[in-house]
Amino acid sequence: MSSNSSPPVALLLCYENLNGSCLKTPYSPGPRVILYAVFGFGAVLAVLGNLLVMTSILHFKQLHSPTNFLIASLACADFLVGVTVMPFSMVRSVESCWYFGRSFCTFHTCCDVAFCYSSLFHLCFISIDRYIAVTDPLVYPTKFTVSVSGICICISWILPLVYSGAVFYTGVYDDGLEELSNALNCIGGCQVVVNQNWVLIDFLSFFIPTIVMIILYGNIFLVARQQAKKIENVSGKAESSSESYKARVAKRERKAAKTLGITVIAFMISWLPYSIDSLVDAFMGFITPAYIYEICVWCAYYNSAMNPLIYALFYPWFKKAIKVIISGQILRNSSATMNLFSDQM
Repeated sequence: MSSNSSPPVALLLCYENLNGSCLKTPYSPGPRVILYAVFGFGAVLAVLGNLLVMTSILHFKQLHSPTNFLIASLACADFLVGVTVMPFSMVRSVESCWYFGRSFCTFHTCCDVAFCYSSLFHLCFISIDRYIAVTDPLVYPTKFTVSVSGICICISWILPLVYSGAVFYTGVYDDGLEELSNALNCIGGCQVVVNQNWVLIDFLSFFIPTIVMIILYGNIFLVARQQAKKIENVSGKAESSSESYKARVAKRERKAAKTLGITVIAFMISWLPYSIDSLVDAFMGFITPAYIYEICVWCAYYNSAMNPLIYALFYPWFKKAIKVIISGQILRNSSATMNLFSDQM
């Protein structure tokens, strides 16, 4: 006599021998390998690409400028995402378990938030830098100096680190959600549940600088269009050397603004889904399916790997710097003074 009832499915646990362990829902072997490859590639690209950016700017004296120091510091934030955040998130996302302990979970979350806001602050200051450079290119060197750039870099690091540390190490982020937080953070879990107040603060902290950047870059491209028209109007006339110099400077600053504008757009596209999802989730009772959340998270993480690709596509000096570094010419004593802006190396 056969029975229609099927045998119960064995539940997998993150820690088989511990009471209170989280349930494990791993992917099948095929998707698992693909996900590890995709996530791992992003982490490696974030680490190596941003390391190349930092090395290029800090080694070659020709690249020592206020804007480039901001770019190097931004690359440092993205590099740290690739080192301290992405590898561990990769294991959590694929294995559906956190194997690195509660203390490191808090540290990992703190780094995640801090480096995200650090990138945002850097991009905001770069937008201000480009606005001044395009609207007043001849006075710009006296307004945005290396010292001013240094102050911007300090602010871009100190504020995010203090904010994330204060929020996640004091435990205020889940006030009123303790029961849900305890249920989700069983042994082998690392899910942060943030209450509505802090989610709203996080969203505004993302939204306000983003709006500032959009306004600044909107004005930058309006000014750039006006400058291009002026250059066209006088192109048929005999130009003085000062007018010719102004035109060259304006063209160079517009090109730099365009490239960094693409960087800002890439950042917004990458982080907007996660920011909106976090806001909606907090006010709708955390209804987002796990796979949707993971997609939003990894879109945001992949932004850290995108910036070096943008620089490689639009900055000729970065391409030349990469060739020098990879070929080993960087080990020569004279490499630091090499001209990266000429056709000849």
